[in-house]
Amino acid sequence: MPGLSPQRIERALKLMVSDGRAAGVSAVVWQGGAERYFGAFGQSDVEARRPMARDTLARIWSMTKPVASVALMRLWDEGRFRLDDPLSTYLPEFKSMRVAADERGGERPAQRPILVRDILRHTSGLTYDMEDSAADRAFRAAQPFEKSPDLASFSRAVAALPLRHEPGTAWHYGTSTDIVARLVEVLSGEPFDVHVRQRILQPLGMKETDWVQPADRRSRLAATYRFPAGEKPQREADMSFAFATGGAGLIAPMDDYLRFARMLLGEGALEGVRVLRPTTVRLMMTDQLDPALAPRHFMRSAGVGFGLGGSVRIAPALATEPPGVVGEFSWGGAASTLFWVDPANQLAVVFFVQKMPFDEQLHLELRRAIYG
Repeated sequence: MPGLSPQRIERALKLMVSDGRAAGVSAVVWQGGAERYFGAFGQSDVEARRPMARDTLARIWSMTKPVASVALMRLWDEGRFRLDDPLSTYLPEFKSMRVAADERGGERPAQRPILVRDILRHTSGLTYDMEDSAADRAFRAAQPFEKSPDLASFSRAVAALPLRHEPGTAWHYGTSTDIVARLVEVLSGEPFDVHVRQRILQPLGMKETDWVQPADRRSRLAATYRFPAGEKPQREADMSFAFATGGAGLIAPMDDYLRFARMLLGEGALEGVRVLRPTTVRLMMTDQLDPALAPRHFMRSAGVGFGLGGSVRIAPALATEPPGVVGEFSWGGAASTLFWVDPANQLAVVFFVQKMPFDEQLHLELRRAIYG
């Protein structure tokens, strides 16, 4: 890649804050086996006048998903399941799934079962309530997150809802990775959060990453803001989760998530600790979507596919797209956080901000600053 310019990265980060598009931002760049850049600008908490810092804790939202996917693939390494096993082999509530057949609430039996592979690549037909299809409306009415006390009851609640599409026929973002977490519980015989702490977070030295933070760390938690046009930033109320799950919820400092990214860059190992086999990481970072598979929800670039737990760049980025390199593995979070791993350039990047709704323009600017 062209020479990495810390000055160019710094200008881009500072502009995000000075332009009033973010309260605070930070980024770390690891390349060629060493840290090449770190910078933090603005405030993590405007009301408290607390500066964005290296040890700021951020809600990483869907950047929890790659962590959960690694936890499941580690069990795959141990031979606990096959990727093409029906999900109902382990979670019987998914045995007789139905698909939303029309907008009036009609349903039909699914033509094939959901496979474990489907919940890792978001081809299961499970949804959130991001749109207004019949399946989304059913999800919204059922409120499985709000009404479930734990992952087991959440899984049963979701399995009782209609699928948005036939399994394997489309890519649609939804609760698939939350079901990954439940599958980890069943296969390991341990609560999901306990298993992730013991098998992923602690071995990798991610000492402060968790779904719940102790009282002595909470003052380091960044606030989340919305930026209505022409108005002051609006602070979002703190959100709590009833249970630890795989789709969201982790709170982390930047250096912890960098260690996770470096493990992926190291093909499953970091500083002598192996979490996954190299071939397993390569499989996760390989596009798992049939080229004919459509629609693809919000992931519409022809140059981006999806692996097992994150997006995968499969063609050079167009001039209108954020810069990226073929083979890159990436994902972001609802509050506009981002990470990516670029094996071709031995590069790992973590970007923290706490801005709602998701702002891809910030990602574009950071990528342009890094790739030049």
